[in-house]
Amino acid sequence: MCGIVGVLGSHEVAPILVEALKRLEYRGYDSAGIATVNNGVLDRRRAVGKLVNLSDRLVHEPLAGKSGIGHTRWATHGAPTEGNAHPHQSGPVAVVHNGIIENFRELRAELTAAGLHFQTETDTETVAMLTQHNMNGGLGPVDAAFAVLDRLQGAFALAFLFHGEDDLIIAARKGSPLAIGHGDSEMFVGSDAIALAPLTDRITYLEEGDRAVVTRAGVEIRDANGTLANREMREIKMDATRVDKAGHKHFMAKEIAEQPVVLANTLANYLTANGEITLPDPGIDFTAIDRLTMVACGTAYYACLTAKYWFEQIARLPVEVDVASEFRYREPPIPARTLALFVSQSGETADTLAALRYCEGKADKIMSVINVPESSIARESDLALPIFAGVEVGVASTKAFTCQLTVLLMLVLKAAKARGTITDTQMADHISALRSLPALMNLGIEQGEAMQSTARKLAEARDILFLGRGVMYPLALEGALKLKEISYIHAEAYASGELKHGPIALIDKSVPVVVMAPRDTLFDKTISNMQEVMARKGKVALISNAAGIEEAGDGTWAQIKMPDCPDIVAPILYAIPAQLLAYHTAVAKGTDVDQPRNLAKSVTVE
Repeated sequence: MCGIVGVLGSHEVAPILVEALKRLEYRGYDSAGIATVNNGVLDRRRAVGKLVNLSDRLVHEPLAGKSGIGHTRWATHGAPTEGNAHPHQSGPVAVVHNGIIENFRELRAELTAAGLHFQTETDTETVAMLTQHNMNGGLGPVDAAFAVLDRLQGAFALAFLFHGEDDLIIAARKGSPLAIGHGDSEMFVGSDAIALAPLTDRITYLEEGDRAVVTRAGVEIRDANGTLANREMREIKMDATRVDKAGHKHFMAKEIAEQPVVLANTLANYLTANGEITLPDPGIDFTAIDRLTMVACGTAYYACLTAKYWFEQIARLPVEVDVASEFRYREPPIPARTLALFVSQSGETADTLAALRYCEGKADKIMSVINVPESSIARESDLALPIFAGVEVGVASTKAFTCQLTVLLMLVLKAAKARGTITDTQMADHISALRSLPALMNLGIEQGEAMQSTARKLAEARDILFLGRGVMYPLALEGALKLKEISYIHAEAYASGELKHGPIALIDKSVPVVVMAPRDTLFDKTISNMQEVMARKGKVALISNAAGIEEAGDGTWAQIKMPDCPDIVAPILYAIPAQLLAYHTAVAKGTDVDQPRNLAKSVTVE
């Protein structure tokens, strides 16, 4: 969730660190800081709030030096104050940390008994103080840091910087991602390739348990057992790390607008010219699978819920969908011939990664749908399916969601073909529907004026309900999530048929109800529920196609007309109004669209 950068450079490092941290803002944060070594002297600057506050402080209190580390903090232990901000310094060592040290209380008690006094509420300060304690006992920086790493329990990515050492950074990862960047007589450390992209295109990803001694001459990596490890250096594509807004007011607006293009790219990577769906090697034998377990968090979880309908209806494959944060704690049995499928945009989601590791040795195969092919979840899967969405900066997922759905639908069709549950004619129709999606999405985005008008009305509400049936139910859940996470309006979603089982008690003239209802086989049932809302003076915003609006639009409070589309791709297309309603409502309310309060893009702690 936090962002880490480190630079051993040939130029003044403070502006480089701040610029790299800006590229990590999308992860979410509430304070920031940097530390440098200048002529052997370790010093630091920190500030609460946005990076501009840190930049302002550096103008008045400059920090010289060509070696340094930086951090954007998302508060876990302790409030977002300057005292709790990273880097944490204890004597000759400064530390930045992403993750949670689970045994920090035990270590803190041990250090207190030794006469050391804590200044913050954080778990990270324990790492710095224990390192100082080891150095006071006679250990050098590397041995002192390694000895600390041996004591830590939990999840972490760490970078250490030392007084008197202007050519040394110690880096380590356990559970949280960390990468090493290679330059010309320069070296870099970063939470991901995005932070390092302007500095280098040569990246080495640390693996679980790795610890690295970084100098300008290169990096020495040891694995969890202390054995020298040869990790692959990869060359990243610079286009894949672009984070500009391309003329849009917000990253979210840009990422909504580019969905037709990125989705076409996703299709191109999986569909051959003759309509065959190809998967990366080694592929999956779906005739050897009797059951599918899908695990994810947040928006990716709703993608899984949608795919459950497809897998069961089209491929006739039983599916269980779990929230990752609950999955492993109930210790579910994993029967033979089970495929475990994990969905994550970042590929580093802590709960999802922990669930994957629970399934290792239990499930027949482990598959993932990810946006970062070098991520931990991808590397630990038997087969990883990239979604090819490109960098997504806005905290509220948009293009990653529709690309996840698209890849999952192609996987469903591949499974259905292998299992003999679909005819050649049906397959051709479904492939044709997929190919039509980019054009349909463009038509959906063109309805922005109607969505903006509806959003201005929604912005005045305190509570909003979303309704949907069948595959539209997960889309209703996604619409409610989008709205509440960026507009801060309380929103809930229900399967339309559940309305009479409790939620209808909430209906009155002050509670808008967004109904997602394309004219499909379940349309009549959904419209019946909508009429029940209007009979109780509820304000209905209907999202449907022309036929649906003509049949059911009388008496509705607002209408958004979507293009006609094949039923199978409706959930992907109807993500557009869910996203744009949330976006325009947030803009109308004046909230921070790209970096909503309390949220982080990549949730790398449990």
